[in-house]
Amino acid sequence: MSAPALLVLYGSQTGTAQDTAHRIGRQAQRRRVKVRVLPLDGYNVAHLISESLVLFVCSTTGQGDPPDNMKSFWRFLFRKSLPAGSLSCLDCGVLGLGDSSYPKFNFVAKKLHKRLQQLGAGMLLPVGLADDQHDLGPDAVVDPWLGSFWEKVLVLYPSLSDVEPLRDDEPLPPSYTFHFLDEKADQSEERPGAGSEETVPSASRPFAARMLSNTRVTEPTHFQDVRLIEFDISGSNIEFAAGDVVMIRPQNSAEDVQLFCQLLRLDPDAIFTLRATDGAPVPARLPQPCSVRHLVERYLDVGAVPRRSFFELLASLASSELERDKLAEFCSAAGQDQLHGYCSRPRRTALEVLADFPRTTAEIRTDHLLDLFPEIQPRSFSIASSLKVHQNRLQILVAVVRYRTKLHKPRRGLCSSWLASLDPLQGEVLVPLWVKKGSLRFPREQNTPVVLVGPGTGVAPFRAALQERVSEGKTANVLFFGCRSRSKDFYFRSEWEDLVAAGKLTLFTAFSRDQEEKVYVQHRVRENAALLWDLIANQNACFYIAGNAKLMPGAVCDALKEALQQEGGVSTQEAEQMLEAMEKTGRLQTETWS
Repeated sequence: MSAPALLVLYGSQTGTAQDTAHRIGRQAQRRRVKVRVLPLDGYNVAHLISESLVLFVCSTTGQGDPPDNMKSFWRFLFRKSLPAGSLSCLDCGVLGLGDSSYPKFNFVAKKLHKRLQQLGAGMLLPVGLADDQHDLGPDAVVDPWLGSFWEKVLVLYPSLSDVEPLRDDEPLPPSYTFHFLDEKADQSEERPGAGSEETVPSASRPFAARMLSNTRVTEPTHFQDVRLIEFDISGSNIEFAAGDVVMIRPQNSAEDVQLFCQLLRLDPDAIFTLRATDGAPVPARLPQPCSVRHLVERYLDVGAVPRRSFFELLASLASSELERDKLAEFCSAAGQDQLHGYCSRPRRTALEVLADFPRTTAEIRTDHLLDLFPEIQPRSFSIASSLKVHQNRLQILVAVVRYRTKLHKPRRGLCSSWLASLDPLQGEVLVPLWVKKGSLRFPREQNTPVVLVGPGTGVAPFRAALQERVSEGKTANVLFFGCRSRSKDFYFRSEWEDLVAAGKLTLFTAFSRDQEEKVYVQHRVRENAALLWDLIANQNACFYIAGNAKLMPGAVCDALKEALQQEGGVSTQEAEQMLEAMEKTGRLQTETWS
């Protein structure tokens, strides 16, 4: 059989699946296999019937949903009209990237694998189920799975055995070449665009919303800085309902931009144009021409914890024997524990790694920047206000991420720190954003009660829902809110108390640190079993959970099951079946994040 042409298709929400797909592409190049790497929605799925070898890499988002750049592919693939044997000429594999702390772990990969089998595709190996929760991260599954994949490819295409692969320390050609111009950047070019009157803002055309206020809502001595931020979206064509999310793409700090340019000896005001070495389009988000400052500030994710692919590429560029050996060790299967201890565990950033390998950093050619550093990914925030109540306004509740590891400098969340640093009182602040449909849907019927469980910033989407419902005259609302202390982080306290006084809300609170024994929202759910049984069994109530994915959602569901058993006299199995039925019909919904 002749040499294969491999197609790697990825569905990626946060960039992890994209990074893995490109890493597989580089493995193929080293094996001298012709390869294309594309997002699933950037590929004409009708051509799949004429492909011979495809590897799918996909993540799972939300409650078992496909990533945004996979949705149109997903709809096409699950058409009932597709003939059963339509992919019988295709050999393929499916690699899933997931997080086992979510109930629908790697759901998209499993479902895709099954659907490809139904359509007659030859599955080269079982579906790969990588797990973020593994001690060594997803690579603990990805590495052996890819090893098996290449073995299967060698069996299919024996002629590959005769090909001498490129050594790991031989650099591959860069994906793009930079062409620097004689002119210098005009600082005024750095303002974000204001969005178009005719179009609805999107990832490719965000709306530059004016920040109106940026208010700390936790008590000043509290360890956690949480902000209520309001934007003016007048003239944006943005519409949203309770449960929707706003997407914001952050920027690197001026300090990080300056340090990066110093380490790589780059002039931030230099202007360049980009050309793809294989004729592919240049990244749509980068203007042509573009300044180095714009590239580093708005595009390259230099403050993220680098993935293994970063070290692989860095090792191939290094000429210092000492640094190259260390980088090569981090790339090897045997060195994964060391890499984890050096990078993932202490959350060391790419910028800090560059400073640790100064000789290699000094040798990095500008052409390799877009291969080394991933694109800054947008962050999603539950919208915390109703458009019906606050016209032309959009509010979010942001917990500023800041924590310590063994490294001297505290770790910071890129987006939350950037937003917290913006001060609309010091001058006009524009933040590019767009809105996406969220996973939460609230009942339209006037008399259907809602039970909302939202500890911490998980209460944000429920504030939007309550504003909306109260404005529509819907008063059957129950909120379980939890935080550490009544006096320090009781978000929207006066709003809830006003609604309670007006007879439009029943409120239960859990302040975990205000007494000796810790009290959480699940304890309050358990204590109010009789009310919950009546609402769910007799009044057809909908039950919602939002917040951190770690322990809370499972604990709340367990408490709800116990409440149903206690008050309804049902068995454990029957209570579980009730919850499953509620989930299927949309009466039990969760929105969680890790």
